[in-house]
Amino acid sequence: MNYFELFEIPVSLKIDKQLLSKNYIELQKKYHPDFHTQSTEDEQGDALERSSTINKALKVFKNEDETIKYVLQLKGLLEEEEKYALPPDFLMEMMELNESEPASSKLQATSYADELYNEVKNIIESYNDATVSKDVLLKLKEYYYKKKYLRRILDRTDG
Repeated sequence: MNYFELFEIPVSLKIDKQLLSKNYIELQKKYHPDFHTQSTEDEQGDALERSSTINKALKVFKNEDETIKYVLQLKGLLEEEEKYALPPDFLMEMMELNESEPASSKLQATSYADELYNEVKNIIESYNDATVSKDVLLKLKEYYYKKKYLRRILDRTDG
């Protein structure tokens, strides 16, 4: 069972936060280990495992980048330790960013992240799992890896 099925929500890149919260509370009432103290050892173990999965799913759904990653994994287009080859022109721009002053680097990286998002904004906001094409998903995958790279630069400039 995938996280969307667990939470009984449609596959989406923009999760309805109210529905997510409502379903999370219902799932925890049903599976939280504290409500299974009188159950058999196997039932307690199942409840603990299910509760853990619910918490992992919630963490994924609360983070848009993690939701994108999860959907791409469900589609078989992204592997956990995948070595994704980013375009050389992007890597050159990132090298220039890395070599600039931290304040300038942060401003440029933030601006670049905004530009990247604008390129896939429509895909993310109007995602339809039933009609999405592989090409669209591959564009989303490239966005995910570029954003991940940018996040490292931004994290470095914050420190």
